[in-house]
Order: sequence, then C-alpha cells, then structure tokens
Amino acid sequence: MRVFFDRDLDTVATFWRIYRRDGVALGFTSHDRDLVFGGVRHMAAPGMIPAAVRLTSELANDSAEVEGALSHEAIREEELAAGLFDEAAIAIGAVDWLTLEHATLYTGEIGRIEDDRRQFAAELRSAKSLLERDLVPRTSPTCRAAFCGPGCGLSPVRFTHHHHLTNIDIDGNRVEVQGIAGDLFVDGRLRFLAGPQTGIAFGVIAAAGAWLVLDRPLVAGTQPGTRIELREGCDHTIATCAARFANAINFRGEPFLPGNDLLARYGQP
Repeated sequence: MRVFFDRDLDTVATFWRIYRRDGVALGFTSHDRDLVFGGVRHMAAPGMIPAAVRLTSELANDSAEVEGALSHEAIREEELAAGLFDEAAIAIGAVDWLTLEHATLYTGEIGRIEDDRRQFAAELRSAKSLLERDLVPRTSPTCRAAFCGPGCGLSPVRFTHHHHLTNIDIDGNRVEVQGIAGDLFVDGRLRFLAGPQTGIAFGVIAAAGAWLVLDRPLVAGTQPGTRIELREGCDHTIATCAARFANAINFRGEPFLPGNDLLARYGQP
C-alpha cells in the first residue's frame, strides 16, 4: 500500500468525491489537471482545498471543511441553493498524480453550506454524528412523530399521490397541480420524479387553490407535465390528528401538559 508523505518531495494531490442523492457523482482534485481513477474523473479545481480535517479514535464527531470558488462549472450557486448537495455523501483522500495510487482518508456527508457570493464553505459530518442524536424523547404540545413515519402508524401509501405538474412559477417558487385540494398538502412533501431536481424533497409551506408554495428554491428546467409525488401534510396538533385522521391513539405529544408558565399564572375564581 502506498505510503504518502514519506519523502521530501512527494507527488501527492488531494481528491474528493461527492455523491448526490439524485444519483450524480462528482470528483475534484487539487492537482492542475484532471485525474481519472476509481472509475471517476476528478476535475482539476486548484482553488478548492480542504480547510481542516480532524480524525480521532474517540466517539466525538470527526470534523472537516472544504472551501472553494463558486465559479467551478460543476458546482453552481443555483444548485447549492436548490438543495441538490444537501446530505450528499462525500469522500476525501490523497492520490499520487503520477501512479494514481490513492487512499480515502475521510468519509461523511455534507451538512450546512454557506456562501458569500465569492466562495462557498461546506460543513462535513462523519458517520460518528449519528451517535450525537438525542434518543430520549422530549415533551411537546405537538406530535413528535413524522407523518406516516415510525410512531404515527398511518400508511404512507394511503396519503401519497402521483400527479403531473400543470405549471411552474420560478419567481413565486410555486407549482400548480390541477385536480388537487391544495390545503391537504400544506406541511406535506413534494418530489419531482424527473428533471434537474429529481428526488429532492420539497416541503409545502402554503397553498392557494391548485398552487403549492415550496420551501426551497426551484431551478429552471422542470417542465409542465413532469410526474411528481405528493404526500399530504399534517400540522402535528391533537385536533388534526383526531378529527382528520382519527389517529389520536398514536399521538406522540403532550397537548394537555401544563407549560413552564403555570407557576406565574394568576388564580381563577
């Protein structure tokens, strides 16, 4: 196995791969020319560098950052804003640009992405981040369970519908789907089954008739007639759970638990 940095002058470059949830795989390298290895073409991106990588044998999350110019044609600002890189899997390593021997040093997923119009910075989370999740449920007046998810008990098939997109309004960040009652899908989810944002989950934050307002930016390229998947929404209140879904027995919340302001309330006759 190749040992890197074991000599005074070494032919080593950094590489990183991004595996987006829509199936797109991108490779980059800090070398000044493209490198092809492992079945992936790694495009030369000298302006993109790993700012910091920390690996430990402890249970604490390993951390890493990658910074770079937004001008690279493979990573466009509108795609970052549209969420195409959210939770994408990533691998960072070293490669000998002469022999193409390589080793992966870090694996994880992309977390928070920030940009200042000149460059972007991506927070990377290792697999250890799963150990930091709070496994103890906290009290709340609304239901903690994901709609049609574990604990809810309702069938996702029953509340998931397939339609064709009637129209799209990029400026208003909304789509039109004829033949639906839009109010049923507020707080729900929409996924495109074709086009540039295939597989990305959009939250529905408002509805007006057949128009649904989405929670993340739309990009150009999705055409009317595109097949979509719509999941109905739930506001996670006990009233909706009981009246609309008849599912109060599975409500995962404490709607009648007194709040922290109980001691400050005035007594009532």
